Amino acid sequence: MTVEVVQFICLNDNFGLLFHDAQSGATASIDAPDGAAIAAAADARGWALSHLLLTHHHADHIQGAQALKQRFPAMKIVGAANDAHRLPPLDIAVRDGDRVAIGDAMARVIETPGHTLGHIVYVFDAAGVAFVGDTLFSLGCGRLFEGTAPMMRQSLEKLAALPGETKIYCGHEYTLSNGKFAVTVDPDNPALQARMAEVAALRAADRFTLPTTIAEERATNPFLRAGEAAVKQAMGLSGADADAVFAEMRARKNRFAA
Repeated sequence: MTVEVVQFICLNDNFGLLFHDAQSGATASIDAPDGAAIAAAADARGWALSHLLLTHHHADHIQGAQALKQRFPAMKIVGAANDAHRLPPLDIAVRDGDRVAIGDAMARVIETPGHTLGHIVYVFDAAGVAFVGDTLFSLGCGRLFEGTAPMMRQSLEKLAALPGETKIYCGHEYTLSNGKFAVTVDPDNPALQARMAEVAALRAADRFTLPTTIAEERATNPFLRAGEAAVKQAMGLSGADADAVFAEMRARKNRFAA
């Protein structure tokens, strides 16, 4: 199976993402921040969108859906059954554990509430690729607009359990700002320091910092390391459990000015 992932910036810092199965020609857009930009990227490669995989209901992830449906009338819109009332009309409503075929490639749905209650991610296990929307970012995680800190931490643990080599595509280019916060709560982590040097060089060259991998995030992302003694000590929370550390970390991140 040969697949190709194309990423490009939409709006300000959203990623447009196309997943293409070469054998069948099927192509999915992950979310729809900008219908015109996504259609142009597909057209430039001679690809017709067969699917639109929605991760959650926020406007900057769904506002281009109608334009894409008009441009590609056969395109199937896929989204969370639990969020169908606030998503564009769904052709396929999915729940945790469901599968969605994009040609010969199969996506597994994982429910990841926290950023929103209906957030889902799509994992292409055979291809070693996951599209995680706004649940997990490189060196960070999504804000808790609807869920609780324990809920979000559990969602992140689901993703952290994926094979380490899994490539992670996120909804936004936030890595540099996330990293500036990460070093305040995990200052003595050499893997994080190395990642920050890499990220700074990439952004200085106007290059993307994604995809990342699960292994890299396990080693560097403080929101996946809330149970680590070094992180607890750096935050002055040595006696706290991981949920309490995570909640305090998220609160500090919300106040942090990069």
